[in-house]
Amino acid sequence: MQSLSIALLQISPCTTREGNLEKGLNACRKAKEAGADIALFPEMWNTGYALSRDRKINEENAVTADGEFTGAFAALAKELDMAIGLTFLESHSPLPRNSLRLFDRKGRAVLHYSKVHTCDFDVERNLTRGEGFSTAELDTAKGSVRVGGMICYDREFPESARILMLQGAELILVPNACPMEINRLSQLRARAFENMTAIATANYPEGVPDCNGHSTLFNGMAWEDEDMLELEAGGEEGIFAASLPLAKLRKYREEECMGNTYRRPRLYKDLISERILPPFVRKDRRD
Repeated sequence: MQSLSIALLQISPCTTREGNLEKGLNACRKAKEAGADIALFPEMWNTGYALSRDRKINEENAVTADGEFTGAFAALAKELDMAIGLTFLESHSPLPRNSLRLFDRKGRAVLHYSKVHTCDFDVERNLTRGEGFSTAELDTAKGSVRVGGMICYDREFPESARILMLQGAELILVPNACPMEINRLSQLRARAFENMTAIATANYPEGVPDCNGHSTLFNGMAWEDEDMLELEAGGEEGIFAASLPLAKLRKYREEECMGNTYRRPRLYKDLISERILPPFVRKDRRD
């Protein structure tokens, strides 16, 4: 595989689930017309990242992983011969989850990930956290690629991308819903650099509360391409197709020494400790 085209769907949500369904399906069709192998939605597309402090409202807005909403995108992935990374508020017990489901070009769900690092300092404390990270082999029209997922705040924790790298991820998909300013963009760049892994992020555009666009694709090849930036969208709404030179990335990963090279895992025991040093203790905020 020489290159892989990833469409970042930087689109504004509608006011209803039905509107988001129709707009999302149309966006995927436009992504296919642009030559995309993968289309990626911003975070929690079925609600437009609308969460309530009322748990009952969240439960009413959630959809099942194999229901009509997700099924429509599975069917479209098969119709278009294109992978779709769909995001949604997922029905789950005891509380809904913030999830990403990746359908391959045959409409099969090959990856299902729920946000591990929920924003518990805010309304996301009313969600169930995901239980771990995983990767999957994604069959595309141009060949196979190993893919993992993170969601928004997961980016703040280096361990998220590191685990996915250790599982073989070549590409990490990152649905997002927040302002992508220099520090958050730098986090994505760092995750790509330190793991030699491409990172594609889809954000909501300007006009959506607390969002500003700037969806990106970093190729993970710092010593080959110092900037690593294949694409950065502006703030406007649109579908932005980015090309990932996957063959070049694979060669780079064979020759360079980031990622798993020279690690000393036996010395990292504090990383899996629940102990928190006093200067970093923060009291939970309550409604």
